[in-house]
Amino acid sequence: MRKASRRLSQLYDNALQECGLRSTQFTIIAQLHLRAAEPPTLAALARALVIDRSALGHNLRPLERDGFIQLIEGERDRRERRIVLTAKGRAKYREGRALWKSAQKRFADVYGADKSAALRDALLAVAHNDRLASVKD
Repeated sequence: MRKASRRLSQLYDNALQECGLRSTQFTIIAQLHLRAAEPPTLAALARALVIDRSALGHNLRPLERDGFIQLIEGERDRRERRIVLTAKGRAKYREGRALWKSAQKRFADVYGADKSAALRDALLAVAHNDRLASVKD
């Protein structure tokens, strides 16, 4: 399973190399683009991406450093931090989106369109299954 995950990650990382993003970074930027009307908190973004908050924080630092995102204070609660795409981040999203779509097409061409769609559906179902979230080692 790890080998398959590495291969997929490499496919998308290679495609995104031209715009200077890794697949994990583009995924974050894409999620922020989708949530532009109501910027998420760190916890909400971590839940949406099905990632640990500390891992998300680690991935956000270079995006903030490079000016693609900004952390802003919440309107009602100043302790609350919301994550927003900057103009530079929106431009990077547009740049990366075409590259991401190209990688998606390459994957579907190799793996098959129907199997690719079924795999995406299965992975989303697993990622968002609350019962699996409570399973301990």
